[in-house]
Amino acid sequence: MITKASLKDVSHLNTLINSAYRGASSKKGWTTEANILEGLRTTEAELTEIMADAKNTILKFTENDQIIGSVLLIEKPQKLYLGMLTVWPNLQNSGIGKQLLKEAEKQALALGLPKIVMTVISVRTELIAWYQRHGYVDTGERDPFPASDVHISIAEKPLEFMVLEKIVE
Repeated sequence: MITKASLKDVSHLNTLINSAYRGASSKKGWTTEANILEGLRTTEAELTEIMADAKNTILKFTENDQIIGSVLLIEKPQKLYLGMLTVWPNLQNSGIGKQLLKEAEKQALALGLPKIVMTVISVRTELIAWYQRHGYVDTGERDPFPASDVHISIAEKPLEFMVLEKIVE
């Protein structure tokens, strides 16, 4: 079931997101960033701050009262930004991510927004290919990867974001 997350979900979301993107647990799935980044993907403070903004929504996918997937949606002018699409590593490739993408499209349409945009680290070719199979296209736009003490690059080359978008109908 996909519903809107609330502040009471922050701790579970933090655990989910960090376990899917970074560290040893993330290597059980195919969407790990552990080979290019160290540190945390997010924090409880960041998630709380995200939820405080009315333009932001975190959708959660629950099964048996457990949050096993989530996605961040941010309302922007003429588009919906999609970020932090997350599924428990051992449940990846089971259709949960696809269901969250479809729900994001419904949200964009309900808000009257014609497209969804996202940024993906350009060296994550498998993930980019997955999004492309779901209708997202490379805009050609690139954004620098932010330097911070949370996202610590261990990649051989400098990282950058590729901007992908999908027109929703």
